Amino acid sequence: MAGHSKWANIQHRKNRQDSVRAKLFSKMSKEITVAAKMGDPDPEKNPRLRLAVKEAKSQSCPKDVIERAIKKAIGGEGEAYEEIRYEGYGPNGVAIIVEAMTDNRNRTASNVRSTFTKNGGNLGETGSVAFMFDRKGEITYPAKVGDADTVLMAAIEAGAEDV
Repeated sequence: MAGHSKWANIQHRKNRQDSVRAKLFSKMSKEITVAAKMGDPDPEKNPRLRLAVKEAKSQSCPKDVIERAIKKAIGGEGEAYEEIRYEGYGPNGVAIIVEAMTDNRNRTASNVRSTFTKNGGNLGETGSVAFMFDRKGEITYPAKVGDADTVLMAAIEAGAEDV
């Protein structure tokens, strides 16, 4: 923190909080844009977009950010984000599927490949791992809330077949 000036302390704290909010709003905007491009730009007719807008509103995302993201998807201007799936094997042969949203396929592929390599795994071809999985749903759990056992118990209670 800065010296003993109250405004200086508030300013530093506010800058940190504002940068966290800006990252969150940017992430929400990307998700809304992709959802609107993949389906109908009307949230009433597009369940994925409806869920993305609901999540953005729950995080206090401004209405103009939401509307701008939908307009970007309709008009096609700005960056074009797309979802990509990478498959590979981690340490001890554990099958891993990575789903990423990106505006640059080459950069993302390089980042994913280096992460696999650094952690003792290797990136596989498309379809090398997907045949082992049946997508039933997705359970998201905040990292700050608990450890691996807590997440495992929550998944089992939610009806997960195999975790």
